[in-house]
Amino acid sequence: MNENVDLHVPVLIVGGSLVGLSASLFLGRLGVEHLLVEKHSATSTHPRGRGNNVRTMEIFRKAGVEPQIRAAASVLAENHGILQAGSLTGDDQEWLFKEIDPGGALARFSPTGWCLCSQNDLEPVLLDRAREQGGDLRFSTELLSFDPDGSGVGAALKNRETGEHTSVRADYLIAADGPRSPVREQLRIGRSGAGDLFHNVSITFRSRRLADVLGDRRFIVCYLTNPDADGALLPVDNEEQWVFHAPWQPGLGETLEDFTDERCAAHIRRAVGAPDIDVEITGKAPWHAAERVADRYSRGRVFLAGDSAHEMSPTGAFGSNTGIQDAHNLAWKLAAVLRGEAGPGLLDTYGAERLPVARATSERASARSGEHSHPGYAPPPTVGGGKRGGMLNVALGYRYVDGAVLGVAADQPVVPQGMQLTGEPGSRAPHLWVRRAGERISTLDLYERSFVLLADGADVAWRRAAARVGDRLAVRLDAFGIGTGPGGDLEPEAGADWAEAHGTSTEGAVLVRPDGFVAWRSETGVADAEATLLDVMVSLLHRD
Repeated sequence: MNENVDLHVPVLIVGGSLVGLSASLFLGRLGVEHLLVEKHSATSTHPRGRGNNVRTMEIFRKAGVEPQIRAAASVLAENHGILQAGSLTGDDQEWLFKEIDPGGALARFSPTGWCLCSQNDLEPVLLDRAREQGGDLRFSTELLSFDPDGSGVGAALKNRETGEHTSVRADYLIAADGPRSPVREQLRIGRSGAGDLFHNVSITFRSRRLADVLGDRRFIVCYLTNPDADGALLPVDNEEQWVFHAPWQPGLGETLEDFTDERCAAHIRRAVGAPDIDVEITGKAPWHAAERVADRYSRGRVFLAGDSAHEMSPTGAFGSNTGIQDAHNLAWKLAAVLRGEAGPGLLDTYGAERLPVARATSERASARSGEHSHPGYAPPPTVGGGKRGGMLNVALGYRYVDGAVLGVAADQPVVPQGMQLTGEPGSRAPHLWVRRAGERISTLDLYERSFVLLADGADVAWRRAAARVGDRLAVRLDAFGIGTGPGGDLEPEAGADWAEAHGTSTEGAVLVRPDGFVAWRSETGVADAEATLLDVMVSLLHRD
């Protein structure tokens, strides 16, 4: 190891967009010192990546940042559904769906819900909270080179404003540096998938009279299908600021310079069906939709997260959500290894768990683009040929078949056909409202900083076992008794049966990981709870 370095940090994060900022926030909450570098001078200024699904909002809820995110998203709080129309002034209009959560059915599964918060509004919230948690986040700072070895990663950084160079030694590196990731390229990690899907130019514009054309229609996005001027319209403030995604055909020789302000304004007017509205173009940004997933998520002490690991069609907002959940999965594992609570083998489970999820999700995102007839996308016959199940299954119902889980049947699909959040190992733990010392919380609020064992309040054997195993392994292992009796730490609301909800009995127990996924469960009592739980924890943590 080269000791002639300016700075040593346990974790170096490369990339300060949604995924990198989320990784910083999660690591900071777990007390992991880290450095984040981002080559751009500030967070995103372009409104994009707006859909935050229910699983992402659960994570942000536990990270203590949900209220700030919803405040930042308040201007679009009443926007729901996706509209498809030949124009906004004709009769050819159809709601693909009008409500994200019709009838409030999602409340059965989660204490929170979806949130429409554009990337330019979300990133500053994450940045502020990450810094409050102790993160060292440096913008206008680029990674010049990195050199991984068996004990860590050496890195050379440059401040793009001052020209100052800094040498850093990190135990681990997280590459959240985008779809053209230089880190992934240097590691020679290949990718597979359908490849490029379509290309768009994202046009921001100002129009006061467009709001009059819309009237009381409040959508997330409207796909406009005029063959002479198709595109996707997205509101920014429902009053004056808008975004329009126009198809771009670089394969036919079309260049960005072809998208003049005059052309863009005329295209928007034709697509909307209102030739007299005011349109002032304020910005343009190209983007490319693709389906590619890295062949592996790590090499040595370097890990890929977000777009560096997977590219997905934007339809359904799966890409950013999958990336944020990558960071959440990796953060607790890095924390456990850095604290000496887990062996390095735990980090191998990151790719084992997240890569299959990315593959399944990217395929669903492409199919969604076909179902919605996304402008510019011409799906092959095998893609988008029909509905492939609900959004909630992909967003919340996915499971880890292999990884830091025990007792999962190998033939289980990554994304099941129905919502099966019933305490099965590898799935996100069930949500129940409970009372804890008089405070109403979700069981999901218990999971972040430690493994948690749930058992019946009348059965002290499991909780005693958890205390002893935690002491023997020198790890934090919280245990809660559920019930209304003297041993009940958590009292279920409305007479809910916690054991039934978690797929066990009152003699059994459920072990939940810090990220809220079920690691293991015993459906019945056991002869020696301490020995059983010790074996489980040693296996999960890859302890020798």
